Amino acid sequence: MSPIVVIITIVAYFALLMFISWISSRGSNNATFFTGNRQAPWGVVAFAMIGATISGVTFISVPGMVVGKGYAYLQMVLGFIVGYFAIAFVLVPMFYKRNLISIYGYLEGRFGKKTYHTGAWFFFISKILGASVRFFVVCAVLQLLVFGPLHIPFEFNVIVTIALIWLYTLQGGVKTLIWTDTLKSFCLIMSVILCIYFIAQNLGFGFGDTVDAIRNHGTSRMFFFDNPMEGTYFWKQFLAGVFMAIATNGLDQDMMQRNLACKDSKQSQKNMIVSGIVQFFVIAAFLLLGTLLVIFVQSKGIAFPEKSDELFGLVATHPEIPVVVGVLFVIGLIAAAYSAAGSALTSLTTSFTVDILGAHKKQDDKRLTRTRKLVHLAMSVAMGAVIIVFYYLSEEDAISAVYTLASYTYGPILGLFVFGMFGRRPVRDRLVPAVCILAPVLSWATQWALKNWCGYETSFELLLINAAYTIIGLFMLSLGAPRREEAEANV
Repeated sequence: MSPIVVIITIVAYFALLMFISWISSRGSNNATFFTGNRQAPWGVVAFAMIGATISGVTFISVPGMVVGKGYAYLQMVLGFIVGYFAIAFVLVPMFYKRNLISIYGYLEGRFGKKTYHTGAWFFFISKILGASVRFFVVCAVLQLLVFGPLHIPFEFNVIVTIALIWLYTLQGGVKTLIWTDTLKSFCLIMSVILCIYFIAQNLGFGFGDTVDAIRNHGTSRMFFFDNPMEGTYFWKQFLAGVFMAIATNGLDQDMMQRNLACKDSKQSQKNMIVSGIVQFFVIAAFLLLGTLLVIFVQSKGIAFPEKSDELFGLVATHPEIPVVVGVLFVIGLIAAAYSAAGSALTSLTTSFTVDILGAHKKQDDKRLTRTRKLVHLAMSVAMGAVIIVFYYLSEEDAISAVYTLASYTYGPILGLFVFGMFGRRPVRDRLVPAVCILAPVLSWATQWALKNWCGYETSFELLLINAAYTIIGLFMLSLGAPRREEAEANV
């Protein structure tokens, strides 16, 4: 596929993004950036959330996952649906009741400032690492298709793409993200459906032939009940999916920032439930596409790529495949990438400005705007640096890397919220950071011991282990701890 075609596609999509950004950010202010003025229609947010949960990692990595894991990922996605119901009926009403700009404000009211800042810092680390890994996948593909053939270094690739994202999210914030995510959802869904159609057509398959070929292929196995020691075992995947959804959506400022842009909690609940159910079918479409990609490679005698993440790009740009498939691949990829990275930058800016700097309490609107824009620029630079580092260090498939990182960094956040919501015990607030740092260390040691001593392969249930260590630590800090009012009176 010609680099020129890719560049033209990217320029056209970005021009459309900038137009949407300009329309949606007219008359914007800090409230628009942080909460979208809480005026977003729930149906629009629900459709936008389908795209918001699908990053460049999903677009690239999920089709390739079928090579080694079949459709095991759908077991986890079933857990996501249960997690979304929990978010809708437990977390959403609580956040709306407190009228929070950042969801981590809950931790200050429940525990104290140290816990509040700890939650915000763990989110900051989680999001900048997770978003960088997701966007790294896109930059790597663009390097292969565009910048590499033009002999342009990877670092320049990252600088250009991050600069574009910084530009279109600078003014509108959450309001812009909702509308650009709507465009992204449409592009992603159409891309995967049309790619399935054109690849099946190239293989000479009609609808019935396609269904039979996928059903009878070895990569289409969905349920794994036979070996509890393996990472693909159903109950490990399903339960991890429930709590991963709660942690990475309900306790993630990035995702909840969109949901809290709805008018009230009832509308936000509708959005969560609808988007959660539809997400299952969208992910299933990516896996069906993955099986077709494998069938194509096998039928043409093409060598499988070293990394499964490269499978989709290999087939989409193959000479026997129509150019339109390559264009659809690029559109889906950049739609996923720009939106995911843009939302990450917006949520990082919000959390750092509100939670860590506390600028919304100390500054007037004019100074707050200036601070927000400086933070937005700093977050862009930090994300670019992490992407470059990951490029030189990573050997793992991206979707696994994302969830492994999430297991370590979201575990303490999940533990903090669970302990806070389902108990009333006060804790020694100043020692909470130590517990939250120690929990991932103990989780890593547990994972190593289980694998080397018991032959047990931990999957994404590592998140639950991490959260459990956090809860145990908080309980120990609660023993003999004075009530917050007493502690504050003694200061």
